[in-house]
Amino acid sequence: MVFAACGNTETTSENEEVTENQETNEETEDNNAVDNTEVVDQTLRININTEPPALHPGLASDTTSSSVLLQTFEGLTRINQDGVPEEAMAEEINISEDGLTYTFTIRDGVTWSNGDPVTANDFEYAWKWVLDPGSNADYAYQLEVLKNATEAIAGEVSIDEVGVKAIDEKTLEVQLVAPTPYFLELTAFYTYMPINSKIAQENPDWALDAGGDYTSNGPFQMTTWEHSDKIVLEKNESYWDAETVKLETIEMYMINDPNTEITMFDNNELDWAGSPTGNLPLEAIPSLKADGTLNVTPKAGVYWYKFNTEEAPFNNKKIRKAFSFAIDRKAIVENITQGGQIPAMAAVPPSMFPENEKGYFQDNDIETAKQLLEEGLAEEGYASIDDLPPITLSYNTNEAHAKIAQAIQDMWSKNLGVDVELGNEEWAVYIETLHAGDYQIGRMGWIGDFNDPINFLELYKNLGGNNDTRWHSDDFASLLDQSVTETDPEKRLDLLKQAEEIFMEDMPVAPIYFYTNTFVKKDNIHDVAISGLGDIQFKWAYFTAE
Repeated sequence: MVFAACGNTETTSENEEVTENQETNEETEDNNAVDNTEVVDQTLRININTEPPALHPGLASDTTSSSVLLQTFEGLTRINQDGVPEEAMAEEINISEDGLTYTFTIRDGVTWSNGDPVTANDFEYAWKWVLDPGSNADYAYQLEVLKNATEAIAGEVSIDEVGVKAIDEKTLEVQLVAPTPYFLELTAFYTYMPINSKIAQENPDWALDAGGDYTSNGPFQMTTWEHSDKIVLEKNESYWDAETVKLETIEMYMINDPNTEITMFDNNELDWAGSPTGNLPLEAIPSLKADGTLNVTPKAGVYWYKFNTEEAPFNNKKIRKAFSFAIDRKAIVENITQGGQIPAMAAVPPSMFPENEKGYFQDNDIETAKQLLEEGLAEEGYASIDDLPPITLSYNTNEAHAKIAQAIQDMWSKNLGVDVELGNEEWAVYIETLHAGDYQIGRMGWIGDFNDPINFLELYKNLGGNNDTRWHSDDFASLLDQSVTETDPEKRLDLLKQAEEIFMEDMPVAPIYFYTNTFVKKDNIHDVAISGLGDIQFKWAYFTAE
């Protein structure tokens, strides 16, 4: 079969709440409005909060890096303004009848920003680089749908045996383990994007700075990277669809203070404030709602606290559950975040599992929490709460994270009689701290990379990578493996639901709420595309005269 952009492939849903078919947040205007773009300054100014941890597509695993990479790189497919994958670097996609073999034909004349041709070999090289255990790519598991990818990650087979091969410069053949209904969404995700193999082989550090060897193939190219301060993107004139791109420049500031962000917006120094790239100050949300300028869109993602299950006392699941049950999520979303978030008592967003709007346990169930804590203390040999080791709740520096942590700290003190210290670090340091397992309870969020429940569960299939909890269950992993080869859609979802039940019973994380995007923007910026997953794209964006 041949893939068409209007086909029935599932839409992506990531990053903060969406409907089941996923919606994109786009501004649609009369076509004649575009005629004015030639006389209007096409410079977009936004905030991305912090330094991106990695602007190498194969190493990135966070939304800050994603907000840059989705503008500067392009995969075989791209999620379009309707939220569905369409041909991008590939001009034609053929799928075998059994759904196991995909053949991608690369467009004629597509080039890297330095003029090198984009070839099928660049995709093969990039994917195999991610799967190489020596690359330490957190998102390597995203490629486990490829034949022999799981075995390659484990070092059991050669990388050469993975099911991706450049037949010639324009033809990429991909073999899958099993039919994967969301595969063309994956090929739009940044882990599947190509890298300039010629440059990467000559310079392993090619992605550390702008200019020089930093080459990309998307609508924009990075021309400035002032670390911890500012990134500047400029229109990539050699991009195959450059005629569609109206913005000339995107200035991305790294401001980790939401009050400064909204002040800059009010002073016309930013054109957009708030998520998915920045943050609004919590105290400003009620007034923005009142004056009608606040935009709220669904986002398929979950805000949760991770437990380090290797460290006492959270090696005991009853103690983990006690801490989770003693949180008043309704109070947090109504009094702190105030952006239409939904209290989360499950791991997978309701847009994928509708029953998860209710979840697996009662919110703010203090009596059960006290009972579980008492049982857990006894199992671990603690005579009383006073015998617990010192406990620290960690979060990355951010006003909202701090207020949520302070509120939950008070809840645990009041409801359980447990004293908890708070600790915070800047994002780049914080994420390394979690990956190293140097924490007890740590704040994190997960935004879906594609619109399927497995994306929220496979994080915890194996130890390492994004599984900072150190939790593992053979039964859980087995159900995920079974879901990969199950061709009946209803049976497959049932397997994933069973896996989530195991996960929530062991509770290596305490879900807090399901996300939304909340932002304000200038009235004359149009066609900024935000997917139901929270991905933001500026390929189609433009300004009109005010």
